[in-house]
Amino acid sequence: MKKQVLCTTAIVVATAMSPFVAAAQDATQNTAASTQAATGEDGIETIVVTGTYRKSLERAVDIKRKTIGFSDSIVATDVADFPEQNLAEALQRVPGVTIERNKGLGTRVSVRGLPSEFTHVSINELATASGSGGRDVEFDIFASEILQQVTVHKSPTAADEEGGIAGSVDITTARPFDFKGSKFVLSVEQAHNSISEEIDPRMSFLASKTWGDWGALVSFSKTQRTNRTDSNSGINFRPAFRFLEAGGTREATARATLLRDVGLNLSDADMDNRDVTGRIIFQDKVGDRVYLNDQDKWGATAAIQYRPSSNFNLAFDAMIGSYDSTEDEYDIAAYSASSRSTFETVHAYDKQTLSQYGMTVLRDVSYTATQHEFLSKETIRETDYAQFGGELNWRGTDWHLKAIAGYSGAEKTTDYANLKHVAYAPSRTRWTATGGETIKSANPASIDMYNSPSKYLFEAYETTLEKVTDDKYAAQVDYTRRFALSAFPALQSVSVGVRYTDKSKERQYGSRNIQGPSAGSTAWLNTRTLADSELQWIGDIVPGGGYTVRDLNWQQVSNEYARKTFRYAGFVTPYDVSQYYEVAEQVTSAYAMADFAFDIGPVPVVINTGARYVDTTVTSAGYHQIQNPNGTTGYTAAPVSMEGTYQKWLPSFNATAELMDDLILRAAASETLMRPALTDLAYKRTASFNSFRFTDGNPNLKPTYAKQWEVGLEKYLPQGGLVSASYFWKEIEGVVRQALTGTVPNVTKYNANGTIDGVYTFDVYQPINAEGSYEVSGVELVAVVPFGLIHPRLEGFGINANYTMLDNSLTGTSILKIPTPPIGLAESTYNFTAYYENDRFDARVSYNYKDEYVEGIGYEMYPIWRDGYGQVDFSVSYNISDKAQLSLKGINMTDEATTGYTMDPSFPTTYELSGRRVSLGLRVEF
Repeated sequence: MKKQVLCTTAIVVATAMSPFVAAAQDATQNTAASTQAATGEDGIETIVVTGTYRKSLERAVDIKRKTIGFSDSIVATDVADFPEQNLAEALQRVPGVTIERNKGLGTRVSVRGLPSEFTHVSINELATASGSGGRDVEFDIFASEILQQVTVHKSPTAADEEGGIAGSVDITTARPFDFKGSKFVLSVEQAHNSISEEIDPRMSFLASKTWGDWGALVSFSKTQRTNRTDSNSGINFRPAFRFLEAGGTREATARATLLRDVGLNLSDADMDNRDVTGRIIFQDKVGDRVYLNDQDKWGATAAIQYRPSSNFNLAFDAMIGSYDSTEDEYDIAAYSASSRSTFETVHAYDKQTLSQYGMTVLRDVSYTATQHEFLSKETIRETDYAQFGGELNWRGTDWHLKAIAGYSGAEKTTDYANLKHVAYAPSRTRWTATGGETIKSANPASIDMYNSPSKYLFEAYETTLEKVTDDKYAAQVDYTRRFALSAFPALQSVSVGVRYTDKSKERQYGSRNIQGPSAGSTAWLNTRTLADSELQWIGDIVPGGGYTVRDLNWQQVSNEYARKTFRYAGFVTPYDVSQYYEVAEQVTSAYAMADFAFDIGPVPVVINTGARYVDTTVTSAGYHQIQNPNGTTGYTAAPVSMEGTYQKWLPSFNATAELMDDLILRAAASETLMRPALTDLAYKRTASFNSFRFTDGNPNLKPTYAKQWEVGLEKYLPQGGLVSASYFWKEIEGVVRQALTGTVPNVTKYNANGTIDGVYTFDVYQPINAEGSYEVSGVELVAVVPFGLIHPRLEGFGINANYTMLDNSLTGTSILKIPTPPIGLAESTYNFTAYYENDRFDARVSYNYKDEYVEGIGYEMYPIWRDGYGQVDFSVSYNISDKAQLSLKGINMTDEATTGYTMDPSFPTTYELSGRRVSLGLRVEF
């Protein structure tokens, strides 16, 4: 009797814990045909999942076991009931999955340490759009509460749309027949951030009902979030050729200072040799800044199902949402590499730390005319996304027909403004233990950059406006025929299918600078000072009080005041036709694959093998800047377009062998691809005048390809336990990189006041498919262990842990030949969750860690590293009754800082604090 009561309580608790608990029927309808063949199921599998954390782990392990390839899953409770702020943070619990954090919030997902753009993402089997224009998905726009299940496939089958070089993230939303009868669940939550000291609300609900053959479901989630991040950053390496190629007094003074203070005697030939001058380093910029990010996010799903029998199912799914954010950035910075400045005195230098690369780092330098800046930046992003899809499943005695069709789209508008005041004066900049600082120099003209508002002249109120429309249409038909041939009993089924997708990205962009109280006016330029505006202490502009990273305080112009004061009546930021581009991509693909099952002695073996053929056409249209004819000055935007095609066969092989009861040997091999970002394919030219370079798109880009294989052992334990180990290997070729492809001479660079700064030769960089290939290999370990297996007194306790270790062969991406791993690749990652639960109480604590990785290559020369980052989260819940549950959750409880460095930790680039986040929530079922 006691056992029955516990079981009943578990089911009730499940529905209270999450509005998306799977009491899942029809659970295998969304799996691939190969998975169904492996399990030998012709009908609909019914699996009741209670929804406690342990039961959600059991369901995830069950999915892993039945999938023919390598995969890992999280289901309803694990997605929705941990203290994640969005889907990205929920996915970090999956073995081999890590996330990229931006100001305390998980954003993009990387699988097995590979760059995020190597991961393919789909929702209800339709590749999703997020408005980024790349292949990577901005997961922060999606609320985890509206999702039912997420499976990460690490080895593709021929039936998969695209395997993704790193893997594929398949997201499933809830449907009415996932539940029995009627269901209505409501969840509310309040969260507190330790730095902003704001209270943020969050709510979600789900309502589902079935009527005989019909069912309908709706779900909704809304979240508001205010997060503050304090940062001392922007402290990158800058090569000395910035001054040594300047000519005139700036060049001569820099050369003489290096000889006098550092002992570097540069010859005339050295001055034009960047292999020499690029190894003399100083600080580019030091900034102290405060970010305040206000987010308003909502998402909703709806589903209608018609299921007259277990052999026929028709479903329509809809998912819509909006993600609006306003980010205020208040920045005070010292740009030591300004166009007026040069070295004045080198107080300290370092020839030892990077001596293996022949580099001298100027650690502490006084400059003749640092560009000090007060910047009040405001970025308003509005993203609307929608996805609609229909799915048909029709089964006969020995066949299965499946058809899907749908649309996924996102529209993102970004409104950016930057109020800029500048003061040129001597100053002294140096590295500190956590970043950098700028102080007064010995020069009598030096200023206290934080407390001299009258010295700062108005330069511009800069505005940009960008609108991106990202759309995708897709349709696919799959047919599977099962066999029972006496002449060939090993053949279980053959599947064939065809898919067509049409994806496009359209981008409009414009900019306008305000320099006076009316259109065309420059009355404020070099006359209005920072002191002429309304100033507030930084701790009063943003919630939470004073600056937390350093003992500093300063006054600045709020973005609210800037928008009200500097945007004159009738002001708009117009779109610039020369900045427009559109990229369209059509893909037709077809596949064939077969499933085999046979015994080798006492060992049952299941094999899935096949190939997919893809035919792709890309059309890129936009504008290019061409010189006006007849010798007149200026440039004209000329329309251009280009079409490119490529075809590829992608074979795949997956196999399992049950060596003994619950011990499975799994193997996989395949060739897969990841298409280049649509942004990289676009016809466009972006100018960076401070870096003296143009960046062009490249419509001739081809995909990045990978050959890969994996082998692993999986031991399945009672109560949903699992211990597994696998080894994987990938050879990746055609990686997209930025490369110098040409130069443009005689480019005139203007100052903000309209005067000519100089005439220069600009470098032209384009994304290209790099020659050669590199290898990535690694080991992945997983342990899901309920401690009740060890001793009855430990019933309810358990762990869910995973560890991924990588090795790679890629070096040489630096112009200076500095060994550099692939951008975004971390050599080790691990997640560890310890849990305890009983009838009334549930507690979990989790630690997630991602090792250091290269996040960029400064000037294509110097690898910039993001330090390893670990975070402690927890969740505690108590069942007040059979219908209600109270929960307490925490994120980043150890208040970890986000840090980084260039080449060596003694040269820090970033130090950011985003604070802790604690929430109190209530879930009830009606």
